[in-house]
Amino acid sequence: MIGHELGGRYEIIERIGGGGMALVYKAHDLLLGRNVAVKVLRQQFVHDEEFIRRFRREAQSAASLSHPNVVSIYDVGQEGEIHYIVMEYVEGHNLNEIIKERAPLQVDEAIRIASQICDALDHAHHNQIIHRDIKPHNILIGRNGRVKVTDFGIARAVTSTTITQTGSVVGSVHYFSPEHAKGVVTGEKSDLYSLGIVLYQMLTARLPFLGESPISVALKHLQEEFEEPREVNPLIPQSVENIILKSMRKNPQERYQSAKEMLHDLDTCLLPERRNEKKIDFTDLDDEDRTRVIPAIKPQHIGPSPVRSRPLPADDREEREEPAPSSGKQKNGWGRPALWISLTLVVLIALAGVVFYVNHTLTVPDVKVPNVLNKQVDEARKELEALGFEVPEPEKVYNPDVTAGVVFKQSREAGTEVKEGTSIQLTVGDVKPEVEIKDVKTLSFEAAVKTLVAQGFKEDNIKRNDQFSDATVNTVIQQDPGANAKVDTDSQVITLTVSKGQNEVKMPNLIGETQEKAIKKLAKAGFKSSPKIQEQESYTVEKGRVISQWPFDPDTPASPEAEIQITVSSGYPSDALKYTLNVPVAPVEPGKKTKVRIEYSDATTSGEKKALGTKTIQSTQVFPVNLVVAPNKEAYVKVYRDGQLFDTYPVSYEDVRNGSVPEIVLPDNSGSDQGSPGDNVDGNLDRNTNDHYENPPENPSGNQQENPNENQDGHP
Repeated sequence: MIGHELGGRYEIIERIGGGGMALVYKAHDLLLGRNVAVKVLRQQFVHDEEFIRRFRREAQSAASLSHPNVVSIYDVGQEGEIHYIVMEYVEGHNLNEIIKERAPLQVDEAIRIASQICDALDHAHHNQIIHRDIKPHNILIGRNGRVKVTDFGIARAVTSTTITQTGSVVGSVHYFSPEHAKGVVTGEKSDLYSLGIVLYQMLTARLPFLGESPISVALKHLQEEFEEPREVNPLIPQSVENIILKSMRKNPQERYQSAKEMLHDLDTCLLPERRNEKKIDFTDLDDEDRTRVIPAIKPQHIGPSPVRSRPLPADDREEREEPAPSSGKQKNGWGRPALWISLTLVVLIALAGVVFYVNHTLTVPDVKVPNVLNKQVDEARKELEALGFEVPEPEKVYNPDVTAGVVFKQSREAGTEVKEGTSIQLTVGDVKPEVEIKDVKTLSFEAAVKTLVAQGFKEDNIKRNDQFSDATVNTVIQQDPGANAKVDTDSQVITLTVSKGQNEVKMPNLIGETQEKAIKKLAKAGFKSSPKIQEQESYTVEKGRVISQWPFDPDTPASPEAEIQITVSSGYPSDALKYTLNVPVAPVEPGKKTKVRIEYSDATTSGEKKALGTKTIQSTQVFPVNLVVAPNKEAYVKVYRDGQLFDTYPVSYEDVRNGSVPEIVLPDNSGSDQGSPGDNVDGNLDRNTNDHYENPPENPSGNQQENPNENQDGHP
C-alpha cells in the first residue's frame, strides 16, 4: 500500500496503526494538499456483504458528526476490493500509550480527558450514534492537548459480526458493559460504562477486571465486583470515585441516565465543596421474584379469656350464703342472656347510625376528569379546582410544538371518574431553553458553521462578515453574540467576522509623473502615509519627474500601511554640457524642392535617435540642433535629403568643453541663395513620422522615437 494513490487522490505515506478489523495509514490528500488518516478493511472482511453494508452505513452516519472532540470523517470509498474510510489526521498519541507511559495520571488531567470524551459521546448520542467500543486505543490526544474520539460507526459492525472470532475483540472485552457481554442490545449507558472503566484505568493504572480469556473477563463484568478506586489510589477524591462507581454499575438503571448528566458531574467534581462529599450509596431495587422470609403468624384467642373460679374460704361462703326464700316462685335462667341481647341490639343500632353518617356525610363523590389539553394553564387550573381537584404547581417542559403556557399533558386521562380531591398534575409548554454559544474563534468559517448547527442553530441565521486582519484568511476572528452567551437557537442571528487577510491596494504607476502628481495618486490609491522622496541626477528624465518607485512595482498588490519611496530627477548632472550645433542644409539642386530630415542622439537619448521633423526647402537653410553631451558619450547629428543620408556630424564632449567644435561649411556648389535659418518654403513643420529613412551604420537597430518633451521647433 505504501506509495499507492488510493482512489486516485490519497497517496499512502506510511502505516501508523491497525487492529483486528482494519489497518490505518497516514496519507496525503493530493486534491486539498493536506495529510489524512486512511482506514482500510482487512482482506478477510472484504467478501462479507452484510459487514460491508453495515460498515459503510455506520461510517456515513459517523461522518454526520461535527464536534471538536470527534475525529472528522472526510470520505468513504472503495477501490476494487479495498474498502476505506478517510478521516482527520491527528498528530499526537493515543490514550493507551499515555496510560502505559505515565499512569496513574494526575486527577485533574484524567478528569479533563474524561470530560472531553463525555462531551463527544453526548454529541454522538444526540445524533443517535452509539460508539460501543470506547477504550484508550480509540482516544487520540493531539499535541495541543485536544482529545479526539475515533472509530465511530465501525465498532457497531464489528461487535455484531465478529464477537466470536478469536482475537478480533480481545482488546475491547476489558471495556465491555455487562449488557454488551450478554449479547443484548446496547445503548447510551453502555458507552458511559466503558468511559467509567477508562477513567478507572487512568487513575489507577490497572483494569477493573482481568482474566485468562475474553470469556472469563466478560463473566466478571456480569458477576463480580471490582476493587474500588480509592483502595488502589488513595489520592483520588471521593467525588471522583463516586463518578466511577455510578458509571460502572451493573444495572443500567443505576448508572448515569445520559452523557450530559455524567458531563455535569465531571465538570463539578473537583470543586472544593465536592471533593470530600459523602460516598455514594446504592440501594438494591426491590425484586418481586426474589425469595422472601415471612415470619410465622402466632394464633391469638378471639374474645375474652375464660375466668377460672376458685373456691371461696369457708367463712366467706357462710357470710355470702343467703337464706332461701320462704315463699314465691324461683328465678328462671333468662336474666343474663336477655342482658347480653339488649347490649348487642344497642351496639348494632349504634353501628347502623355510624354507617348512615358515613354514607351521608363522609363519602367522597366520584367526579369525571375534564379535558384541559390545549388550554392556558390558568384557565385549566381554575376549571379543575372548581370541580374539587387538587392541582399542584404545573410542570414546565419545552415542547417545540406547544406554545409556552399551554397544557399539553394531564396526569389523569380525560373522561375517567376519580374521587373528588384527587391530585392532577399538569404539564405545560415552556419557552425554549437557551443554549450557551460555543467559542468558534480561530476555526475556519465552515467548521464554525458546522459547530453551531450541531448546537441547534439554524444555518440561515449564521451571517458572515469579512474584514481585513492579520489572521489567516477564512478564519473566524470575532463572533456576535460572544462565546458562552445564552441564546435561543431558533431565533438568534449569529454574526461571524471572518478574516480576509491583510488589506491590500493596487500600486499605481508613478514613473514619469511629477512629484506633486505622484503624491496625489498614492493618496487616492489608499496609502496612509506620504511617500519618502529622494532626488537623483538624470540625463533622460526631466527635472521634477519620478525616475523610480519602491518597494512595489506598478499594478501589484500592496499594503496601505507600507512606506513608499520615490526617486525624483534633480536634472542633468553637474558635468553635463549643452551645445547648439547649427547645421546648414542645401537642396539637391538649387531651386528644386528637397525634403530634409535631421536626426540626432546625445546623452538624453540613451542610444536612441530623435528627429527634428521633415522640411521642404528650395534653398540652403541652417537648422540649430540643441545637444547635451556627457564625458562618456558623444553626440551625433544626421542629415537626410529626400530620404537619403546626406552627412553625419559628431560632437564630442572634449570639443564642447574646449570650444573647439568645428563649424559646418557647405561646398560652394551645394546650393545657392541661402535662406535665413529656419526658413520654410511651405511655412509648416512637417512631423509626418511615416516617412522612411535609411538607417545609418552607426545605429543598426533603426529605432526611431520622438521625444514627447520636444518643443515645436524640434529642440529638446
